[in-house]
Amino acid sequence: MERQIDMKEVSDGRLYTINDMVKAGCEDCAGCSACCRGMGSSILLDPYDVYRMTIGLGKSFQELMAGAAELHVVDGIILPNLAMAGEGEACTFLNEEGRCSIHPYRPGICRLFPLGRIYEDNSFRYFLQIHECRKENRSKVKVKKWIDTPDVRRYEAFVSRWHYFLKDLQEEIKKSQSAERERQINLLVLQVFYLPPYAAGCDFYEQFEDRMEQAYGMLGWR
Repeated sequence: MERQIDMKEVSDGRLYTINDMVKAGCEDCAGCSACCRGMGSSILLDPYDVYRMTIGLGKSFQELMAGAAELHVVDGIILPNLAMAGEGEACTFLNEEGRCSIHPYRPGICRLFPLGRIYEDNSFRYFLQIHECRKENRSKVKVKKWIDTPDVRRYEAFVSRWHYFLKDLQEEIKKSQSAERERQINLLVLQVFYLPPYAAGCDFYEQFEDRMEQAYGMLGWR
């Protein structure tokens, strides 16, 4: 999701890498669940999120879409996001104690918060969103530890690859100015990267690259 923002207004003015220390530590949230409520459709699910969640929950993508997730258009591309529900517009995975019931396999955006990513030169760096988390006096923690994701270098390479692939798709839609091409592209994203199950016992990144190769062939980009 692209946002036009003034970094001076939303960040502490610094950009971080995975080995930097950043004031994001919230002492396990201490019972606060504010960032799990009222998030609308902003908690997007990328293919790695779906891989982790479907395997962790033992559910298919279609079963997730039956209540925990939904689809909406993001900059011209149809993508899944976590659904909010109830009077308080809470994440469907928030339990009665205000805790995340899927914490070990929570989505990447949840792991990142209150950090954000700024993309440039086919890569990205992190920034601290200073107005997003209600917790005061946060402690310093290494970005790599905060994100809590194995093979973090491979994960970062995947995040960049997926981001710039979606940007290329958006440009393709704009260039074609064809409703049929837009429909084809959106079907491709869902049918190649989300609907077919990922194998639990196989490396995700290898599976993802196989699907990227398939997508490029279907798009005629080879």
